[in-house]
Amino acid sequence: MATEATGNKKYFFIFFLFLFIFFAVYFAYFFIKNEQSEETFQVEPYREYYQTGALLKDLNQIDLKPIQKVKNSTLKIPKDIDTLMKEEGYTQNSLDANNSDAHIEKEKKTIKASKKKPKLVIIIDDIHTQNQIDAIKALKMKITPSIFPPYHLAKHSHLLAKNLKHSMIHLPMESDSKQFNTQSKTLMTAFSSQQIVESVIELRKLFPKTKFVNSHTGSVFTSHFKAMQKLYITLKIEGFTFIDSVTTASSQVKKIAEGFGDVYLKRDIFIDNTQEIPYIHTQLKEAVNIAKEHGYAIAIGHPHKATMEALASAKNILKDVTLLYIDELKVGS
Repeated sequence: MATEATGNKKYFFIFFLFLFIFFAVYFAYFFIKNEQSEETFQVEPYREYYQTGALLKDLNQIDLKPIQKVKNSTLKIPKDIDTLMKEEGYTQNSLDANNSDAHIEKEKKTIKASKKKPKLVIIIDDIHTQNQIDAIKALKMKITPSIFPPYHLAKHSHLLAKNLKHSMIHLPMESDSKQFNTQSKTLMTAFSSQQIVESVIELRKLFPKTKFVNSHTGSVFTSHFKAMQKLYITLKIEGFTFIDSVTTASSQVKKIAEGFGDVYLKRDIFIDNTQEIPYIHTQLKEAVNIAKEHGYAIAIGHPHKATMEALASAKNILKDVTLLYIDELKVGS
């Protein structure tokens, strides 16, 4: 009987040892897979992810001393957009007057065109990893990365801009796709004025040196005049310039920008809707043609392998334009 009991203990020991090894291997695999997913994450699909507590923890890790306050901005949250407009001297009457056709024709600012070569700005959207930044740097071209604010699989994406002299913010904004609208921190048309102001102040804290913002998706938000005007005013006061990605023909950004007497900056062409090098080269040629016609052009691409390869082999295509970072595009009257 003693021998039988000893044998049973041996089998139990082997069984539990096997279970331990199995779960150890399982959890190790899960952990490694989870770590790798952050590096290999492709922009889709989106999920709701970034919690307030995690964001505040990230904010505490940032040195906020370099923040450049703009005009009367104190990074305090006013009760509504009207307060901001009053403080900055904006009234609806003045905006309506600025929007008149006569005023636009007389006072509208234009981009200064070079006497030698037209200008081309190339923006790469959806940036959220160091590998993508490195791929852009490897091109040795003046290309502006547009960086996602922090989210679940790139909790410190804002820090990518810390050591970059030229970069933008790629701001998620409401679209007609429920899938896209689940991305954390997406601006929605249903947001209150205070929520919009809080979002912009948060952007300024995360990106203290950044000057330019463009939209990620945003067809619904940019088409909503009141919501877009509130966002535009708040961005303007906090020292940001909004570039319209033109994800919809009904965008209200042009009307709003001209209401302030501002230059309306927009995307002229997407270069990689089809991820094939010949197609991207064709789009780049069209971008050059637009630049030649208007003095400048703004093209937007994405950090796809095909896009990087197409840009690397586009020297001959781009020989007739001067590539600039977005903040090098001079604005004059």
